[in-house]
Amino acid sequence: MDRGFYPTYFLHLEKDYGKKVFLLAARKHVYLGGDPDAALYKCRVARDRKGMDRGFYPTYFLHLEKDYGKKVFLLAGRKRKKSATSNYLISTDPTELTRHADSFAGKLRSNLLGTAFTVYDNGKAWKKHDESRNTRHELAAVVYDTNVLGFKGPRKMTVILPGMTPDRQRVTISPHDDSETLLERWKSQNLDDIVVLHNKTPVWNDETQSYVLNFHGRVTQASVKNFQVVHDSEPDYVVMQFGRIAEDVFTMDYRYPMCALQAFGIALSSFDSKLACE
Repeated sequence: MDRGFYPTYFLHLEKDYGKKVFLLAARKHVYLGGDPDAALYKCRVARDRKGMDRGFYPTYFLHLEKDYGKKVFLLAGRKRKKSATSNYLISTDPTELTRHADSFAGKLRSNLLGTAFTVYDNGKAWKKHDESRNTRHELAAVVYDTNVLGFKGPRKMTVILPGMTPDRQRVTISPHDDSETLLERWKSQNLDDIVVLHNKTPVWNDETQSYVLNFHGRVTQASVKNFQVVHDSEPDYVVMQFGRIAEDVFTMDYRYPMCALQAFGIALSSFDSKLACE
């Protein structure tokens, strides 16, 4: 009904095994970082804006691409209605986009301006004196630089991730107050056990009259939403890339140390309306 404004996005990942193994193999990609030696996991995000309210609240489906055009469903996301800030629910079941379902995987939440976002897992917000709660973890944060001049050039973004241990386990970020969040730690330059990434700066192309990046054929249409994320010390190691291939279809590729849930949350943030960034 309202997906034209709040579409739902689906992610697909490209692997060699042939069956759709949802609870085991696919879920591994949702929560765990990939093999550090592996190439990019190739995925696809589809935006569904059909129905009465989907023009405003589209649904996004994430699939893992496979050989011969096949794909494996991983995640779905949809913007929540009646929320003070942008808030997307992410689920492992495309028919159960609710925080009370067993399929609830996590959420993406923005600040009031829509310029900073945090990706959470499916835990609950920490409350003092309540040790019984499954306290949520922060999986990623994204900051879009504001553009006070309103210039519609390429957006600048910073991605903050929990670090990885020597045995390839993600460092737990479970804040008990605002100073412990990924965003506040980045702002205060308390960077222990976190990884800071930035988008590569696109280059203006006179022929296409647009800013471009080399996606090696994975992106076919110019869009302000297209981006590649790298570490400043390794600009040729693309950790994540995202870009348009059709009106409502996008490719989303990621690699270690990201997992699918982190990458999908970051991709969803690029769809959100950022009045201070456009």
